[in-house]
Amino acid sequence: MKQLRLFWLLIMILSITSMMAQEKEASPFDFGRMWTFENPPTDWFKEAYGIEADQAWFDDVRKSSLRFATWCSASFVSPDGLIMTNHHCSRDESIGVQNEGENFDKNGFYATTLADERKVEGLFVEQLIKVADITNDVLMAAKSAENDADAQTKKNAKLEAIKAEYGAKADWAGLRLQTVSFYSGGKYSLYGYKKYDDIRLVCIPENDLGFYGGDPDNFTYPRYNLDFTFWRAYDENGQPVNTSDHYYKFNIDGISAGEPVFVVGNPGRTERYRTTAQLEYDRDYRFKHLLRWLTNRRDMMLQDYNIMLKDGSKEREAQELLGTINSLSNSIKAYNGIMGGLHNEEFMSRKKQMENNIKKASSGVTYWDDLENEYNILTPHAWAINHLGASSYRGEAFVLMHQVAGLKSMIENDATKEEKEELKGKIIEMADGMDVNKEKNLMKLLLSELKEDIYPGDNTLNRLLNGQTIDGFVNGLFENSKILNGEAKKCVAKDKNITKAKDPMIKASEILVDRYNEAATQFQSSSAKRRALESKIANQAFNVYGTSLPPDATFTLRISDGVVKSYEYNGTTAPIMTTFFGLYDRHYSHGKVFPWSLPEKWQNPSMELLRSPLNFVSTNDIIGGNSGSAIINKNGEAVGLIFDGNIESLPGNFIFDEQYNRSVSVHAGGIYAALKYVYKAERLANELMGL
Repeated sequence: MKQLRLFWLLIMILSITSMMAQEKEASPFDFGRMWTFENPPTDWFKEAYGIEADQAWFDDVRKSSLRFATWCSASFVSPDGLIMTNHHCSRDESIGVQNEGENFDKNGFYATTLADERKVEGLFVEQLIKVADITNDVLMAAKSAENDADAQTKKNAKLEAIKAEYGAKADWAGLRLQTVSFYSGGKYSLYGYKKYDDIRLVCIPENDLGFYGGDPDNFTYPRYNLDFTFWRAYDENGQPVNTSDHYYKFNIDGISAGEPVFVVGNPGRTERYRTTAQLEYDRDYRFKHLLRWLTNRRDMMLQDYNIMLKDGSKEREAQELLGTINSLSNSIKAYNGIMGGLHNEEFMSRKKQMENNIKKASSGVTYWDDLENEYNILTPHAWAINHLGASSYRGEAFVLMHQVAGLKSMIENDATKEEKEELKGKIIEMADGMDVNKEKNLMKLLLSELKEDIYPGDNTLNRLLNGQTIDGFVNGLFENSKILNGEAKKCVAKDKNITKAKDPMIKASEILVDRYNEAATQFQSSSAKRRALESKIANQAFNVYGTSLPPDATFTLRISDGVVKSYEYNGTTAPIMTTFFGLYDRHYSHGKVFPWSLPEKWQNPSMELLRSPLNFVSTNDIIGGNSGSAIINKNGEAVGLIFDGNIESLPGNFIFDEQYNRSVSVHAGGIYAALKYVYKAERLANELMGL
């Protein structure tokens, strides 16, 4: 029997290998489906879904959508300024309006009346009201340029002039104007946003529900997460904003297999026009270094968080740190997914194939080879630019090294006394307020990262350590540096103490900061040329395919089409949607502990709640920044709320693959069921249903 099982296992492996060897052909859809509203894919929508979407339809769904502050998306979902977005977009903002004795993470919040809705100072949303294509004006301005740098200067000047021109027009008055570049400078647009800055919290679930499944379930499906929050926009008179002209009506029954659905939101950033040479650099240096850095910091923060929990007196600090940890954990999984895609031979082959297709239609140009040569020059400096920049996450002592190096440069370049005194004050303040044990650990961690990632043949670390171990060097640095031992004021009192001193902190800064500056100079001196080559390459793609290829994401409003569709995973098939039954199964199967725990009010659920839909999947193309986007049907009704993608979607930073890529949404019916059966939020539930 054992031999028989091994035989069938071998057959399965050979079958999977054979399937993987059948590589998909490169497709224009590899660049994704994040369409701009300037060039809506009306013909594609008709061909793929039989939908006759006219300009009025696109204008309505555009104005119903919002940009939520500077990090997420949102939408109006009632005629009275009600805003829907994600819990994970809102949590850090909402805890700022907790009253004494309240804990939104543990208990959530619901405003039973309008008067109970709480304003968050500084929070705002923006609605895209006006759009203008300004491509011809910008490109004409650059035609007389003598070189790439001059062309960029003239483009920038023209963009500022256009903003001033449109800002003086009556129908653009009062709007925040933003110029946007697409296709690396192939097209330009001007956007006019209406800003709402009186935003009040209406309802947020407990963290146990809004972050259900936590980091282990992140980027997975089937999923059971109630990742929603409701806010409300108020006008200058303190009344709810009248949004009756443009909002998404709530449809709690609008999901079925094969149903076309559309995500309207602000995807943050994609890099689908990067060349294969750039992607190989990303794989071998950029993301590899970043992942190590993020993972190490997240792990250190987890240790601090557990100490805070045991202490018990730092509940608010622990809440804030948990938010940072969750954010880092999310980034780590995202970058791991991108790295997986960069090591996927099929994906890289498709990128190369598409690149070759564009090259063949662009005879006589050497842009791709020229850009590859630039990255060959930069590669020996990658470790330094990625690891040696000043950051508090690398430790205050390392930031202090940069400050000391900056002071030395000021002295050598005859800066004014006032400038030097200001920096000296910062150095003294920073040196005197250090947590030595924490700083030692961070410095040792940094040097260990350098040891892993330093370019072969680079002697920077050897010069720094001078034969010592990392532990020995760091311990000696903190023992022997007068700057770190309470004498910073004396050390910086005279300029010669900095320029001629033998303090180990100053000597270390000369080695590490100088090496960083060398790398930064290389990257900066290459930047204009690389940007120009990227622009030319993207323009070649645009010349070949036109607007049939959507531009990269830029945290500007897009519409992404797809269908509700299951997919194969882990040897089985994922259903198109999950129910609250699954939520409770996760709760009990995992022993009722976080991140699968449920608060007391969720105990003893009704059958109506249990059989209500909770999450669902679709083939829409999303990326970071889309969080909080409404997912709508062909009638412009909100059928759900985007909050995640599956693990297979993570390579979407550089390639879109519809076969297994899925967006994960909270079902509108699940939001309504939670409001009705658990939170008893009758006022809010009725408003969503138009009652």
